[in-house]
Amino acid sequence: MVFILIDLKEKPNSKKHNQMIITIICITILAYAISGKDINGLLDKLKNVDWKKKSSNMLGKIGTYAKKAGRVATKPLLQLYYVLTMGETTTLEKALIVGAILYTILPFSLIPYKAHKILGLLDEGLAVLYVVKKVQHKITPEINAKVDETLNQWFGPEEAAPSAAPAE
Repeated sequence: MVFILIDLKEKPNSKKHNQMIITIICITILAYAISGKDINGLLDKLKNVDWKKKSSNMLGKIGTYAKKAGRVATKPLLQLYYVLTMGETTTLEKALIVGAILYTILPFSLIPYKAHKILGLLDEGLAVLYVVKKVQHKITPEINAKVDETLNQWFGPEEAAPSAAPAE
């Protein structure tokens, strides 16, 4: 059973309240998709979502997460983010992407690290891997160039691995 806390001070139908509901639906769609459950009823609830608005402050949240997680862990989140902002992304793909990104960067977890150690780290990674596999065909060289540019802005240019000197 999943318990998600909602700020009860938020007025129903406020913008923040609606954004929280969309986030919960996206994370639930991700969990249901991974476990093979029917998600059509949940997808119907996302018909009128303004995805540009939903993704507008997500890059900043990924940047905050990146400072703690590092370059390697951040790369797939950026790939997903840039796929999300493409015009040809389906509602299901958008829901899965938003679910994976927010599940990874938000401070709650279905399997908390403090209680379950390694399993607490794996669930976020598996969620991201699942979604990357689903949208892999949309991760273009242009998206990877944007990802590299963003990572270079945040972390500095990636140093090339030293080449091995030929044995004498």
